[in-house]
Amino acid sequence: MPEQSSSTDTSTPTSTPTSTPTSTPTSTAPTPSTPGLPAGLTTRPLRTSDAHAVFVLMAAQEAEDIGQVAIEEADIVSDWAKPSHDLGARSVGVFEGEALVAYAELMGADRADTAVLPSHRGRGIGTWLAHWLQDLGRAVGSSVIGMPVPQGSPGDRLLESLGYHVRWTSWVLKLPEGATIPERDLPPGHVVRTAEPAELRAAHDVLEDAFLEWSVRERESFEDFEAATTGRPGFEPWNLRVVVDADGAVVGVSLVLVSDNGTTGYVDRLAVRRDQRNRGLAQALLVDSFARAREHGTSTSELSTDSRTGALGLYERVGMVATSTWVNRGIQLGPSGDGAL
Repeated sequence: MPEQSSSTDTSTPTSTPTSTPTSTPTSTAPTPSTPGLPAGLTTRPLRTSDAHAVFVLMAAQEAEDIGQVAIEEADIVSDWAKPSHDLGARSVGVFEGEALVAYAELMGADRADTAVLPSHRGRGIGTWLAHWLQDLGRAVGSSVIGMPVPQGSPGDRLLESLGYHVRWTSWVLKLPEGATIPERDLPPGHVVRTAEPAELRAAHDVLEDAFLEWSVRERESFEDFEAATTGRPGFEPWNLRVVVDADGAVVGVSLVLVSDNGTTGYVDRLAVRRDQRNRGLAQALLVDSFARAREHGTSTSELSTDSRTGALGLYERVGMVATSTWVNRGIQLGPSGDGAL
C-alpha cells in the first residue's frame, strides 16, 4: 500500500452537470471549472460512516488494476481519525442512488486519493475528480497535489493525459513464503522490543525526523500520529517495535501491521536515527517485525518503499522481491492549474 492509501482511476469527460442532495452538508471546495458529471449522479462530502463504502470502492479498483486488494478498511479509518483532517471539507463522494461509485479526498497540502468503480469508468468521472482536487488544492493554498497509482494502470494513463508528471516511484515488496531475513547482531547494549507507552512520542520523533529527510511535507503532529497508530482498528501494543540503546533512548522504530485477513505482516513504517545507521538496526527491526507477525499467525511479509529513500537495494539484498510498482503523479497548481511537475 504505497503511501498508506491507494488508488486512482480512468475516465473521459462528458458535459452533463451533477446535482448535490440538499439534505447533506456542502463541501467547502469550489465547483470544478471542468465538464460536469453524467446525469443521474449526485455528490456530497464524505462522513466517517462512509469508511466501509470507500473501502469497498477502492478494493474493487485495486482488484481490477493490480489483481489483488492492498487497501484495508483500517487504513481509511486511521487516516480519518487524525485530528487535523477535516473530512467534510476535504472530500467528495459521487453517488448513483445510494451507492458510492467514486470519491476523492485531499489530506494535508498535497496528498490526494481517488477511486472510481471499474464499471463506471469511461464516463468522465475520473477527470471531474482530478479537476475537483485541483480546485480544492488552490482553495486551501496548495502549490502541488499528487496521488499514487499503479504504474501503467488506467488511472496512471488518465493522469498522464491530464498533465500529471511522475514525482517518484514506489514498490511493494514481499518476503517469499518460507524465506527468512538474515539476522544481524545489534551493537552492544541495544535491544529490540515492544515500545512502551511512554516511548510513543520518541518513536514519532524518530520516524518524522527520518522521513522528512526526503519527504517534502509539513511535519506530522504527534496527535495525528497517535490517533492513526494506537487508534487504528485492531492495533495492539506489539505492533510498534523499537530499538533502544544502552541509555534507553529510542533509536529505531518499526510499525508492523497484520493485514490481508491475518495472513500478512506489513511493515508500514521503518526508520533509524541518522547517527545510528549502517549498524544493522534496520535489518534487526525487519527480522523482529516479521517474526512477531508470524507469531500472530501471518505467513507472508511485505513492505513498501519509494525512489526517494534509496532503500530498494537494501530490501532486495535481504531477499525481498517487488510484487507491484506504483508511481506518484503530481501537478503544479497555478492560478489556472496549468503546468505540471
